[in-house]
This record gives sequence, structure tokens and C-alpha cells, in this order.
Amino acid sequence: MFYMPSIAVQTTPDAAMVEQAARTVVTRHPPGSVPLTELMGAWYDAGLTWVHFPQGLGGMEAPRQLQPLANRIMREAGGPEPRTVNTIGYGIVAGTIRRYASPEFAAQLLRPLATGEEKWCQLFSEPGAGSDLAGLATRAVREGDGWRVNGQKVWNSLAHISRWAVLLARTDPDVPKHKGLTYFILDMHSPGVDVRPLRQLTGRAQFNEVFLDDVLIPDTQRLGDVGSGWFVANSTLADERTSLGERVVARGSGAIGDAVQLWVDHPANQSPALRERLARLWVRSEAHRLTIERARIAATTGTVGPESAITKLAGSELTQAVYEFCIEFLAAQGALMDTYAPDAVDDESGPNGIQRRYLRSRATTLEGGTSEIMRNVIGERVLKLPQELRNDKTVPWRDVPR
Repeated sequence: MFYMPSIAVQTTPDAAMVEQAARTVVTRHPPGSVPLTELMGAWYDAGLTWVHFPQGLGGMEAPRQLQPLANRIMREAGGPEPRTVNTIGYGIVAGTIRRYASPEFAAQLLRPLATGEEKWCQLFSEPGAGSDLAGLATRAVREGDGWRVNGQKVWNSLAHISRWAVLLARTDPDVPKHKGLTYFILDMHSPGVDVRPLRQLTGRAQFNEVFLDDVLIPDTQRLGDVGSGWFVANSTLADERTSLGERVVARGSGAIGDAVQLWVDHPANQSPALRERLARLWVRSEAHRLTIERARIAATTGTVGPESAITKLAGSELTQAVYEFCIEFLAAQGALMDTYAPDAVDDESGPNGIQRRYLRSRATTLEGGTSEIMRNVIGERVLKLPQELRNDKTVPWRDVPR
């Protein structure tokens, strides 16, 4: 008689497994009854922080589209929307760490990122290199087992409270600008890092300029090969666009939910013309939400492509359009705006919450890449249209006029 040996078959986690894991965590670590770091640490250890990540790195190798299921269970139990625990860490940085850091380095960084114990920021843009990110001038020079960095970055959200940063710097000025960049992880507590807050239109001071004066970064904190920083940075930027474009996950939530509630609360301001305008915004919002769902399902491998520019562009311009409607609908009341003190706690629930969100929405078409850049990305990388003419593609960065 012939016997077949037993073979252990590894199954991909399904919705039932993700749901069971999430309910187990919130039962054993009740939100509101345990410290947030304990709750989010248990969430990470159960593989629920990014369900599509590898086991041991905050994931369980489940399909990416199951993440909203886990997050919904957390919220229903009274816990936070997980990504708000460390906005930049979750939405922008974590994917790049998973793709390019060694498993040991990734494990060191990802758990305190997931618990919120160590905040993150992004040091990419510079005063002379905003939309033209590849033109940046911050220099990193090899020195022994590390790199000596000098330069200035700007528009760095949360840099004033961050422990870590992702940094793009120029390591070779003698090659074309896209080829001479290298990507680093920077400890924001390093000597020579000077963070200076910038006050925004809302009155808050949540973003900054950062000066780097002879900052030493160990080579062990480099992600990707020397000179391949542009490719690594594009991975980060794609995640950022996806994160910004995916903020609305439930029907009727987000900005359009604010507009509908405003309509209900102020019947005296209603008119047929405004009703039609609100209905059109609702249709746009629902189309955007369904596009996000399609993109999330398509990205089951965890790889984000240039299509992320579509959701980012549509979402940012839609947010502005909705809050412009809200201010117009409020009529004279819309002009009654009070801004935050620079160090105030975020609170948009007060009587002037809509006005504050309107002011904040002006940044949505700038952060994560301007709408003009998003249209270029969509045209060139999604629609495969001819690239814009660039006269510096083959010129060494050192020789490009600035």
C-alpha cells in the first residue's frame, strides 16, 4: 500500500481570520482601559497594523483589502483609527521600510512606529526644490562608516515631535539630478538637527523647516543602493498619495458628510441652486470613494503604482470644492473664522470647525505633490503620453542653472 506523506498547507488569511484576530485584540486589550501603546502593540503583534505585511512586521500576509475590516473593528470597540496614531509613519513611511530595510532593521523601526511611541516625518522638499524634487541640494558626503549631511528642508509636517525622518540627499553632484540621490533614515535627535516651526494659515504650527549642520548618519541607516534614492523616494511618494487619497473610507463620511450635515442644520440657507450643487458634490464623492475601493482591491500585493496619483488628485480637489460650498452656504457666517493658537490641541468640533477645515483644505492640492505634478504623473505614467521636454535630463546636477 502506498502512503502519501502529510504536507502542511499554508493558507492565506481570509476575512474570518482577520476579524477573529481583531476581536481578540480589542477583547484582551479594551480600548480606553489600557494605554494606547499597549493596545497598538498588541494590534501590531497580531499582524493587524498592515495586514498585507509579512508576519513579524505588523502583518499576517493577508490581502490588503481586508485592512478596513480590521480598522472598523478597532473603531467600533472605541479605539482610534489606527493610522491617526502616527499619520506619517503609517501612511507614508512604513511601506518603504518594509520594501527596502533589512528584516532586522525593519523590525526595530516598525513596532514603535505602530504603537505611536516614535513619530516620523519626511525630509524631502527644499526651498529651491519643491515640485522639482530631484533638483534638491542637500549634500551627503561619505565619511568612514557613515555620511556627513548638510542642507535645509522645508514643509516638514510633525518634524518638531518626530524621533525619525526619511531623508533624501544628494550623494553625487556629477551625474544627472535623478541619478545622484540616496535615501536615508535620520535620527532626529542627532547633533546638528535644528527644527524651526512654521505657522500656517489655520494658526497652527504643525509643519517646519529643518536645518542639517554636519549631521552624521550611519551607512546602516541607508535604504537602497547609493545613487538609487530617486527610486526609493518614488515608493514613498506613491504611498503618500495613496494615503492622502484614501482618507474617506465610508459612504457619506469626510468632507461630504460635513456638507450634508450643514445642509440639514441650516434649512434657512437652502436653495434649489445650492441643492443641485450639493447633489453634484455627493455624486463626485461617491465616485471617488468607489475608485478608492477599486484601487485598494487592485493593490493586493502591497505594491502601489502611479495610479495613486489619480486618487490623490481627485480627493484633494474634491475636498476643496466641498468646503468652498460649505463656506458659500454659510453666507456671512462663513467669514466668522478663528484660528488656532500655534500650540493648541487639534479640535474642529467647535462652532467654527467648518471654517477651520476650509482653511486647512487649501493645502490639500499642495501636500503630497501639487495637482500639476499629479497630472504629469497620470499623463506620463498612466496614460503613457509623451513626457514634457526637459533640457537637464543628461546634464550633471552640478552644471544645472539654479
